[in-house]
Amino acid sequence: MDTSLEKIADPTLAEMGKNLKEAMKMLEDSQRRTEEENGKKLISGDIPGPLQGSGQDMVSILQLVQNLMHGDEDEEPQSPRIQNIGEQGHMALLGHSLGAYISTLDKEKLRKLTTRILSDTTLWLCRIFRYENGCAYFHEEEREGLAKICRLAIHSRYEDFVVDGFNVLYNKKPVIYLSAAARPGLGQYLCNQLGLPFPCLCRVPCNTMFGSQHQMDVAFLEKMIKDDIERGRLPLLLVANAGTAAVGHTDKIGRLKELCEQYGIWLHVEGVNLATLALGYVSSSVLAATKCDSMTMTPGPWLGLPAVPAVTLYKHDDPALTLVAGLTSNKPADKLRALPLWLSLQYLGLDGIVERIKHACQLSQRLQENLKKVNYIKILVEDELSSPVLVFRFFQELPDSDPVFKAVPLPTVTPSAVGRERHSCDALNRWLGEQLKQLVPASGLTVMDLEAEGTCVRFSPLMTAAVLGTRGEDVDQLVACIESKLPVLSSTLQLREEFKQEVEATAGLLYVDDPNWPGIGVVRYEHANDDKSSLKSDPEGEKIHAGLLKKLNELESDLTFKIGPEYKSMKSCLYVGMASEDMDVAELVETIAATAREIEENSRLLENMTEVVRKGIQEAQVELQKANEERLLEEGVLRQIPVVGSVLNWFSPVQALQKGRTFNLTAGSLESTEPIYVYKAQGAGVTPPPTPSGSRTKQRLPGQKPFKRSLRGSDALSETSSVSHIEDLEKVERLSVGPEQITLEASSTEGHPGAPSPQHADQTEAFQKGAPHPEDDHPQMGKPGSRDLRLTQPVNSHL
Repeated sequence: MDTSLEKIADPTLAEMGKNLKEAMKMLEDSQRRTEEENGKKLISGDIPGPLQGSGQDMVSILQLVQNLMHGDEDEEPQSPRIQNIGEQGHMALLGHSLGAYISTLDKEKLRKLTTRILSDTTLWLCRIFRYENGCAYFHEEEREGLAKICRLAIHSRYEDFVVDGFNVLYNKKPVIYLSAAARPGLGQYLCNQLGLPFPCLCRVPCNTMFGSQHQMDVAFLEKMIKDDIERGRLPLLLVANAGTAAVGHTDKIGRLKELCEQYGIWLHVEGVNLATLALGYVSSSVLAATKCDSMTMTPGPWLGLPAVPAVTLYKHDDPALTLVAGLTSNKPADKLRALPLWLSLQYLGLDGIVERIKHACQLSQRLQENLKKVNYIKILVEDELSSPVLVFRFFQELPDSDPVFKAVPLPTVTPSAVGRERHSCDALNRWLGEQLKQLVPASGLTVMDLEAEGTCVRFSPLMTAAVLGTRGEDVDQLVACIESKLPVLSSTLQLREEFKQEVEATAGLLYVDDPNWPGIGVVRYEHANDDKSSLKSDPEGEKIHAGLLKKLNELESDLTFKIGPEYKSMKSCLYVGMASEDMDVAELVETIAATAREIEENSRLLENMTEVVRKGIQEAQVELQKANEERLLEEGVLRQIPVVGSVLNWFSPVQALQKGRTFNLTAGSLESTEPIYVYKAQGAGVTPPPTPSGSRTKQRLPGQKPFKRSLRGSDALSETSSVSHIEDLEKVERLSVGPEQITLEASSTEGHPGAPSPQHADQTEAFQKGAPHPEDDHPQMGKPGSRDLRLTQPVNSHL
């Protein structure tokens, strides 16, 4: 068995199998009963493959589980996050196996054992998190504990609820108060579990003028409570946050506790900051949570324990009401939920528990201190020094633009300007968060959208560090990655407006405003048959954009291109990715327009080619038929008779020229083949036009990638080296024409500079290479005594 377990590649599965075998040996001496071969057997055809036969061994089953978890060996891992399961994790996993075995004991032993496990775990948690004389309820669903607490509050405030049921609630409707910063879906979950209508929920707004904008407004809450009492309602329960789900802010729990005692409201607290109660120093706002009526904690993520239930600690003196509410149970299986946590807490000890929580808080403080030194990074929870949650975002205020990204926009800022800048920065922050998650998977970052701030990146090591094994070096790597991405983010944000202006000024291109794209922009090429009023997909446009994407990717630039449907329609567009500050936007836009136009012309030429060729063939057939008729008239009828024609041809051969037809695909015209037989070569054809190039096409230096501006430091080069480099480029261009097609002549500019000789006036075409126009700002060139370089190219040089 041990040698077989070595074949398991996953060390966690192998260790689990080994620990389970050892535990079963210590707790169980009986052997597995063998199946009788003469027993009743089912038809093998009706049974799935894995169940056929006498069963499979444990190694085969674990191998199957491993393949289902990790996939085949050839497949790449889909997620970079890998949970770090240490020895304490093995203890938690072993607790589930032991729980199944313990449930087979006799009732008396089972009752004693489960009672001991439940009481020990409850006492340890209350002592560790400073919640004296509390009871514990262990549950798999994190929100289930709050639902049970609401039932307990209803039974406590409505004495006749057990007898009259919901008729009591109808006469005096209960009210449950939730913060506007509570996790999404919590209120709907409570109403579904309790069977209450949605009007029983009251959403308390957060501060708008003073204090954190993620803290509950206590003054407004008190006003709401008084209004509900005047309307005949019963304020039942208040849910406060010790670390909101989004940014980790803590409500003023001390003030809320006083308000709840004044109006007889049950106070329930939840949040990640409750973990800091185990530390030596606790902030006063979090320490006030120890006086609440109940609290829900999640020790599994805090301590890196897999499959460990959440815990709700509460204080109540009536065991009958807690039993009716479902907080206590006489079933041994419900008490055994605490077994994995009972084993893990003993394995870690108090020092191990405190060390893990302290390490997570130190990681958050370390990242916060480093990000304060980084430009264009805004931290949203600087006032929460004790919060282990850190939320930040990229923020840059462009010159000559309205200030944005503030919690309360100024009256002078137009909503459209704020929305446009907000969406642009949200897309960049979403891209930044995804990049950081890939580069530093151990950081456990999450990307979230906040109502006031927009898209942000959250670092919550209390929920991820113990599981992912985050260290201080990972935080330093995270800061380095943020600093390396900032130049690209800044330049992209600055180049967006320039890209928009260039696209709008270029014929044939349409700028598409896509707020979710993090690149410099989105552009669509409008072809000749494009229906601008239609929002449906355009097959011709998709074909052009697909070819455009292929051509741009072949340029091997630093830009990323992709195609996809438009933001508000189904038409295909070209998405241009992030750009650096040396990006030449004008050249990029002109290259896109010229390439798309060339693709459209080529596609149109291919579409028309079939019709042109068909007409050419028909015309050639007609002319060949006419040529045959003319040949009959010239040769006579007698020459067409087989025997007589041969005799006449032998005595008097016919000297007839071969007449054929050639089709010029470039000109789309039908031409005679007579020159081919006369001159032994085809000539005087229509020369295909040269491929048009953009007016801004420029020479690139060796190694320089497309769409890059020239280095500013090149001005420091000497004039001699610049001139020599230009001459080298000219030599390369001249040599590329071909030595048999060019003749170089150096003529004086006196008289008629560069004029071709009369004998070649009708055969040559002179191109002045590098000589300036007489009206240029270079008076020293073109004067008498200077030398001009002229390129003479024969028109019929290929004959």
